[in-house]
Order: sequence, then C-alpha cells, then structure tokens
Amino acid sequence: MALKAVFFDVGETLIDEERWWRGLAEGAGLQPHIVWAALGVTIERGEEHSELWGHLGIERPTSWWITLEYERRDLYPDAIACLEAVRGLGLRVGIVGNQTAALEQWARDAELPADVISSSASLGVRKPDPDFFRRVVELAGCAPGEVAYVGDRVDNDVLPAAAAGLVAVHVRRGPWGSLQRTPPEATFGLDDLASLPDALASLL
Repeated sequence: MALKAVFFDVGETLIDEERWWRGLAEGAGLQPHIVWAALGVTIERGEEHSELWGHLGIERPTSWWITLEYERRDLYPDAIACLEAVRGLGLRVGIVGNQTAALEQWARDAELPADVISSSASLGVRKPDPDFFRRVVELAGCAPGEVAYVGDRVDNDVLPAAAAGLVAVHVRRGPWGSLQRTPPEATFGLDDLASLPDALASLL
C-alpha cells in the first residue's frame, strides 16, 4: 500500500520546546533545571508530562500556562524544509499533536506548509488514545496504511500509531526522543527531519 499522507506531531518534532519550558518554569516561579528534572522523572516513569507538578509538590496551574505560545524561531531548523519536501513528493501533509487551542491557532497563523492543521483540543481526544489516530486517518482521507505519523515519543506517538495501522516514524530528539529507544514497531528511526523525505520516498 503506497503512502499518501504524512502527519506530524508538534512539540520536539517540529518545535524545539526549550524556550516554552523556560516560560513554564518562570510562570511557576521555578528555575528551569528544576522543572526539567521533574520532567525527567515523568519520562522515566512513562507518565504524562502534566504529572511533573506532583513531583514538584505544587498544584498544576489552572489557566496561565495554556496561553503560552510558540514563536517561529522555535521551529527546528529542518522543520519547514522537511514539510515542503514532503509536499513536494506529492503527499498530503498534516500537523496534529497534543496541543492547546492557542498552540493550534499559532500553527495556523504561522502559515506552516501543511494541508491540515488540528490538535487534540479540536479533536476532543489526546494521544495515545486510539481514537486520536483514527481521527488522524479521517483527516488524511485515506486508509491507515497510507498514512505516516511522525513523532518524538515512543509511548505517545510511535507505538499507538503503529497499533492503529499507520506507518510510525520515530524522531530521536528532545527529552523523550533522546531517552526512549526506537522500538521495532517503528518503520523508521531518524535523528532529524532532514532525512525524512528520502526515507518516505521508498514507500511511494
């Protein structure tokens, strides 16, 4: 079955979230390295990143953090070129991750080269729920095996995408991507997005 669409996760796949996490730490009145240490605990335990507040012994912020936005400078240097190159292969490109409505709107306002932009906020379901990937397939408008999902997290992206019948691609960067090993369920394990178009070309 030939590939027809490629959907991308956002944080640590297209976006370097270091500045975003620094903003989160500042808003919570904490030093960044303390927040990153708590994040490491959540990764080690296989927890959702929101659990870090419990590890820090403070209540999860209720409002201000959801207004934090990315900036175009936060994009990884290879992100835009990759999106354009994948489109150049004749593939439908989508951007859908576990994101707030504000971050989805940022992606739209940034006019990223994608045919579909959505988020867990709009879909009403978050990864790794299988329904998230069923919705991705619906947005792609083709069969599961004709859709690739590209993400940095083995637990949230690679394994559930593969289980849903999608082509799963693991990008080994960012906190999760650097610490979680590429599993056999991944069709590709890559260290960047620059090498993705050539890898995908073999599936056309």
